[in-house]
Amino acid sequence: MRGENAQLQEAVHSHAVVDQAIGVVLAAGQLTPDQGWDVLREVSQRTNTKLRHVSEQIITWARTGHLCSEIHAELDKQLALYRQLPDREA
Repeated sequence: MRGENAQLQEAVHSHAVVDQAIGVVLAAGQLTPDQGWDVLREVSQRTNTKLRHVSEQIITWARTGHLCSEIHAELDKQLALYRQLPDREA
């Protein structure tokens, strides 16, 4: 029972971290929530970095201005792709 409780708490925490990172991406790129999720997922996949770790780094970037160069470059790339879309639709 304790193991299940710990897993549930971890899942809730991870979900909160991802949601916060999506908010940062939304603000940075003026995107919709679905587009923010897509950008975050693409950054994770293209850098071969777990989604939670990418999310944690993006939240830290919002607070400190520091983001690892690989994730920063991919985030910039993904945001640029959305800026090129007509009417910003995915």
